[in-house]
Amino acid sequence: MAFITANWNPLGEAFYRKTELYEMCWNLRDGLRDCLVAAAPYGGPIALLREPHRRSPSSRPQLEIYSASGVSITSFPWKSGPVVQLGWTVSDELLCIQEDGSVLIYDVFGSFKRHFSMGQEVVQSQVLEAKVFHSPYGTGVAIVTGSSRFTLATNIDDLKLRRLPEVPGLRGRPSCWVVLTQDRQTKVLLSTGPELYILDNTSCTAVCPPGFGPQAGSIVHMSVSFSYKYLALFTDTGHVWTGSSHLQDKLSEVDTKKSTPPKQMVWCRRPKSQQPSVVLMWDRLLMVAGVCNDTIQFPMEDQCVLVGELDGVRIISSTNQELLQEVPLVCQDIFKIASMAPGALLLEAHREYEKSSQKADEYLREIKEQSMLGEAVRQCVEAAGHEYDTNTQKSLLRAASFGKCFLTDFSPDPFVSTCRELRVLNAVRESDVGLPLTYTQFKQMTLQVLIDRLVYRQFYPLAIEICRYLKIPDYQGVSRVLKHWASCKVQQKDLSDEAIARAVCVKVGDSPGVSYSHIAAKAYECGRTELAIKLLDFEARSGEQVPLLLKMKRSQLALSKAVESGDTDLVYTVVTYLKNEMNRGDFFMTLRNQPVALSLYRQFCKLQEQETLKDLYNQDDDHQELANYYVTASYREKRLDSRLSLLQSAVDEYNKAKNEFSAKATEDEMRLLRFQRKLDDEKGAGLLGLSLQATMEALLALGLHKQAEQLYRDFRVPDKRYWWLKLKSLAEKEEWEELEKFSKSKKSPIGYLAFVEVCMKCNNKYEAKKYVSKVTPEQKVKAHLAISDLEGAADVAIEHKNESEMAAVLSRCSASDRSLIDRLNRARASVAKK
Repeated sequence: MAFITANWNPLGEAFYRKTELYEMCWNLRDGLRDCLVAAAPYGGPIALLREPHRRSPSSRPQLEIYSASGVSITSFPWKSGPVVQLGWTVSDELLCIQEDGSVLIYDVFGSFKRHFSMGQEVVQSQVLEAKVFHSPYGTGVAIVTGSSRFTLATNIDDLKLRRLPEVPGLRGRPSCWVVLTQDRQTKVLLSTGPELYILDNTSCTAVCPPGFGPQAGSIVHMSVSFSYKYLALFTDTGHVWTGSSHLQDKLSEVDTKKSTPPKQMVWCRRPKSQQPSVVLMWDRLLMVAGVCNDTIQFPMEDQCVLVGELDGVRIISSTNQELLQEVPLVCQDIFKIASMAPGALLLEAHREYEKSSQKADEYLREIKEQSMLGEAVRQCVEAAGHEYDTNTQKSLLRAASFGKCFLTDFSPDPFVSTCRELRVLNAVRESDVGLPLTYTQFKQMTLQVLIDRLVYRQFYPLAIEICRYLKIPDYQGVSRVLKHWASCKVQQKDLSDEAIARAVCVKVGDSPGVSYSHIAAKAYECGRTELAIKLLDFEARSGEQVPLLLKMKRSQLALSKAVESGDTDLVYTVVTYLKNEMNRGDFFMTLRNQPVALSLYRQFCKLQEQETLKDLYNQDDDHQELANYYVTASYREKRLDSRLSLLQSAVDEYNKAKNEFSAKATEDEMRLLRFQRKLDDEKGAGLLGLSLQATMEALLALGLHKQAEQLYRDFRVPDKRYWWLKLKSLAEKEEWEELEKFSKSKKSPIGYLAFVEVCMKCNNKYEAKKYVSKVTPEQKVKAHLAISDLEGAADVAIEHKNESEMAAVLSRCSASDRSLIDRLNRARASVAKK
């Protein structure tokens, strides 16, 4: 315990400790002098823009990017304009803010992403100072120009520039300034000597911090906490004022005995701590000032850079990196000298147990008597999470495991999850990975974001191992990592298309949630079209393949894939695209090679584009379908001449197709149309456009029997149809004499029973009886029954000795026909005996 607390430094009621994170892997010849430095929070990368050596002023500055442990990621000469400030976005992209207001954005590997400008007026006035800040809206940039005006961009991903109001009496740059995010507003707090102003969208307001008297002097440095909740002001008299960033409450005022402004001033605060503190750095001194009047001072041998974190401050030098933080309360309780906290007693009990000492039982009994064994286990588990040293972690976790053996209702979930998370944290803290996250930062960041950062830095094997170890669902874990890996793999220019496609197929396989079309799209964006096509062959969903193939102008292949899928909507999509992109001839030729697509397109044209349909048939020399098209088109034509012209075209095409039957039928239709037009001209019959049967019916209904007979002869109307139509027409018009003449004109092809039935339908029994005698013997019974002559029907049935005919007559008899019924029954019995 004494060893663990050896580097603890008391300040007020809290303790502060420095933990070594890394011996830096870089080899900086001149240290951190003469260079701009920007380190991302949450153990992020470090960027250095090193000025050219004085002995070679003609050389260019060098932009270098390192991991937090100093492992070189990339380095390249800076060929753009002078840089005022470097900064990192929340997604670990590097912002380089130039004097002309241009902001260049690079990824962590030094690849240029995009750029934007802070306004045209900045080009003339130049940027004097700039700051990169993070807010709930994203990453922002704030600048002050040579004209003493401030411009803000709250979110660089949704760029909206705001020019803040002028500051009275300000000439050049202010003494110091910071960006505040308060109440969903981004503001600038600045100092011009003894005056303090807040700038928002519409106003410039003079403010005075509480408890900050005129004797305090001019403000020369200021700093806002990681959460924007607290503010620190340093005056030229060496005093540090701390309070709320709303400038409503004062926390403390400490005399540092230093009149020169510090090079950096950064807040050092543990979440939920009631004692925030500020870290100030001069050339050879690091000072921690808290809410009490005391300070902690650390001598420094090398130039350093301070990086504010959620729960402490990273101190980066040319040789090593340390974390300065307030010791968490649970660690204080356990490791504080002579501590009687349950966790401390449990840890001591476990040590004695390992020595096989009876004192272990005494410590356990003391904890149990206070009913604090569960709390002791919880403290050890929680403290293990906050410790950076793996040996200390193991000691605490073993003590917790020892203690929970004596508990019956203790949930193992916190213990198990802490063990798993610490194993992950220890893996990413390794120097070759270089993510020195604390447990607090990890919980704030979330596991998903940590995996994203590993993927972004291309630590794919480690990310996959973590996903599998923590049993993250594939679509959130392994599959997502593989998708990103494949997207980077296709950008490797030193490998052939075949090798990359094979590697992606082997690695990705059929992993759920991985879309080969997404990977192929990345390959296409990199100009590797053939690789994209190879990758699309592994895509099982045609709906994902086809759009990308169309985008790559591989329309023939897209059409083939759409047809293979059997999805008609997808085929229609491709066909529509081809129609808009190709000339007509090429379009039709393409469809000819795909019968399924051609058939579907024809169906579409039949409903939507009739003229295109005719062109398709012409292109294919399909005379049969072309003739059918002309026939169909003729029905839509109202003018007779045009209709006849279309039908003639149909006849010509039927002849070319050697379809004599259809050609003859079409010619008959043309003759019918001419016949109808002649009748219309002569009689005004209004028959144009009727079918043959409808024309015949109309002629008979109009009493134009001669014309009907001419139609019957000329168009070879079947005898049965003609007789039926004329029979019905004459009977409905009650032209009985004409009907009788018609019946005698020729033997009826439809039988005289039809005459009987039609006359009865017209309620003329008298006329019906005339035709009963002409009915064939087989239909005599039906004829008598049709005119309700039961006696006559019975006589015929008995004469024929036909049981079915007798049964038919019996079915029509009623109770009053008793004698007839007896007669029929005797006849049926007689027939049955024989």
